[in-house]
Amino acid sequence: MRLALVSLLSIFLLQAIAQNLYMPRNVAQAYLRETRSTTGKPGNKYWQNYGRYTISISAQPPNRTIKGTEDIAYYNRSNDTLSYIVIRIIPNIHRAGAVRFAPVDSTYLTSGVHIDSFVINGMLQPWEEDYFHNTVYPVKLPAALRPGDSVHLNVAWHYNMSLKSGREGMLDSTTFYLAYFYPRVSVYDDYNGWDDVEFTDIQEFYNDFNDYTLSVSVPKNYIVWATGTLQNPDAVLQPLYNKRLQTSMTTDSVIHIATLQELMSKKVTAQNKMNTWRWKADNISDMTVAISDHYVWDASSVVVDTATHRRASMQAAFNDTAQDFHHMVEFGKDALGWLSRNWPGVPYPFPKMTAVQGYADMEYPMMINDSHTPNLDFTRFVAEHEIAHTYFPFYMGINETRYPFMDEGWATTFEYLIGLNDVGKERADDLYKNFRIVNWIYDPSDDEDLPIITPGNVLRGNGYGNNAYGKPSLAYLATKDMLGDTLFRKCLHEYMDRWHGKHPIPWDFFFTFNDVSGKNLNWFWNNWFFSNGYIDIAIQNVSHNQNDNTIFVQNIGGFPVPFDVRIRYADGTTDSLHQTAAIWSTNQKAVTITVTGSKPIQAIQLDNGIFMDASEKDNYWRGK
Repeated sequence: MRLALVSLLSIFLLQAIAQNLYMPRNVAQAYLRETRSTTGKPGNKYWQNYGRYTISISAQPPNRTIKGTEDIAYYNRSNDTLSYIVIRIIPNIHRAGAVRFAPVDSTYLTSGVHIDSFVINGMLQPWEEDYFHNTVYPVKLPAALRPGDSVHLNVAWHYNMSLKSGREGMLDSTTFYLAYFYPRVSVYDDYNGWDDVEFTDIQEFYNDFNDYTLSVSVPKNYIVWATGTLQNPDAVLQPLYNKRLQTSMTTDSVIHIATLQELMSKKVTAQNKMNTWRWKADNISDMTVAISDHYVWDASSVVVDTATHRRASMQAAFNDTAQDFHHMVEFGKDALGWLSRNWPGVPYPFPKMTAVQGYADMEYPMMINDSHTPNLDFTRFVAEHEIAHTYFPFYMGINETRYPFMDEGWATTFEYLIGLNDVGKERADDLYKNFRIVNWIYDPSDDEDLPIITPGNVLRGNGYGNNAYGKPSLAYLATKDMLGDTLFRKCLHEYMDRWHGKHPIPWDFFFTFNDVSGKNLNWFWNNWFFSNGYIDIAIQNVSHNQNDNTIFVQNIGGFPVPFDVRIRYADGTTDSLHQTAAIWSTNQKAVTITVTGSKPIQAIQLDNGIFMDASEKDNYWRGK
């Protein structure tokens, strides 16, 4: 009882230190154990587990079977002794009976992953097809894994690719996209322990940063694109095509590495019966692969770090008939350069990016799987969003399953900011409002007003989508407007510097911005992320005297948003007064705005811009 009381008092003390920002009990324990700090920095005792993966897979399209073996060295850097580990097998989402949050048809279903052998520290272990678990499997260790020790796993497996291509699957009979294709050790972290949340095919992912060596064996005339750096281009490509690939790494020009005519000539790859393409990537959260015998291949490069002149390769693999993808390398180059120089303004951290024509509109480390569309602007818009994910969750190891707003919200924000540059404010605003905000702000359903902090793994439908994308993006943009670009950039860069290659959670973000800005922004975080608010402001009244005019504005919806006060005076002149979200810091229910001068006001409009108002009819006032 005494220990429980001490623990409870410690949590109360932590809450006081954290200035009354709500914190779940498991998260509070991490701060009490000093793995995290209320300054927003990783704590003195922060730790993170790590794996070294050596993976070999083979595919022989149109045969759908993928065969694989892997060696995993898993290092326990935590302070805990682990009696079991959790193995995550994501392709089992295709099994009949798996828990899914969306309906599927028969082309989606497979028998799942079949484990052919499972070895722990050299000892063969029994593996049963446990249908109680689908995508997560707790595995008892023969001997406990103590802090500082490692365990070696050897796994052999096979599975059939799904005929239905979504995030992964068959793009056509001889084009495969392999994602989440290997068994992996799930994340064990300092605030939640083992990540054993089942994948439902709606929520996204949470992975450790590992080192990978990947070998992909395919028949001759098949090209492989993958996360990481190709280690043996001279062994798998004919000299002409290898030379083109190497040239593309150092030029701004788009190089057609392999055209459709050349692919049909069957002379692009080495003419062995099977070619093994070898890839390597370190300190990365996942590996993905695309395979095709007829996707054309374009590439170029762009300077992403102006200080060092480091270049990143931009590549694209696509059907020759997809006209929009013929522009994808240029779109990608522009995105990599702009994101590196502007927002977030951190040099692209990886050696390359590859855009593959598929159906998912989905991001992976150094890869995107995007749909073909007839609208070039929309193709570019989607590609920029997916490439922006480089930073969140792949540079910052976000738990997307629980906190999707920490990555989707930022990608949506960067998508809007780069759109301002691409198409101008009017078109960027229109796309942002209609694609990201409308279906939330005009829907009064109760699930729309759940707090953003609500764990994503318990949400579905619009309650999930709007909490992940539009709402947090507006919060980040309101923060940027309130702090100003210079201070906002300083806070964002410090947050990214502190937590890249690590696993930040929302409180690390909140505390970092408080710390770096020198401001207690908890009123703002509490309102935007922990409340049931929405956007609806209204002019309550306007008063006039000899010296000034006073405008009374009510915050009906509760969210502290920026807005412009558009004024037309009785003499026909106009004025516009911008109000940042800081205006709500003292009173988040109502504010007064004083307009100095004796001129009587004829009309007023509150203009929220992209912060769309649930009811605009009370945003106008006209004098008598």
